[in-house]
Amino acid sequence: MELKDAICRRRSIRKFKPDPIPEAYITELLEAARLAPSGTNIQPWRFVVVESAEMKQRLAECTLGVSFIARAPVTIVCCADLEAVETRPQRIVELREAGAFVGTDFENVKMEDYIKQGEMDRNAARAYVTLNTAIAIEHIVLRATDLGLGSCWVMMFRQKQVKQLLGLGDNIVVVALLPIGFPDQDPPPRPRLKLEEILIKRV
Repeated sequence: MELKDAICRRRSIRKFKPDPIPEAYITELLEAARLAPSGTNIQPWRFVVVESAEMKQRLAECTLGVSFIARAPVTIVCCADLEAVETRPQRIVELREAGAFVGTDFENVKMEDYIKQGEMDRNAARAYVTLNTAIAIEHIVLRATDLGLGSCWVMMFRQKQVKQLLGLGDNIVVVALLPIGFPDQDPPPRPRLKLEEILIKRV
């Protein structure tokens, strides 16, 4: 499937067939996330794959009425690691060694200057890793569409309960729950704003 086709065909799917997802497909989804871009290449995304009926039901009980999570063959709990921000010096070294900055103004920037300029408090760090993790989640969503799977971003959940259920540390932020399976519905395109409504200006 062409990328444009995947973007156009993607829907939020809330009804799934009971068919299991091949293990190779789950690997493909996680690999798509692994290859996503991130600021300073910090790669803050972390994932929990929930497959057992018991855990899916318990996870659904952590949401605000999103019961279809329990009926999806798999739900990927998409998380961000706050400690990933602290790896920026190492990531910058790796990027330099990989030639990412060759021929750019960034090639000669001192690492300590960059880190100092980009210092963040915990709230800023949380927003930063969450934003980067969202990119990886959308990679999963589009790869799922490409494989004939459906998915649905779920963000109506109780953060503390999900973390307790899965035994996640204080450094982990749950960004979204992503139920995935073969679609048992074919919803029409959703309403979208016109292009001229989202383009502020061209200067």
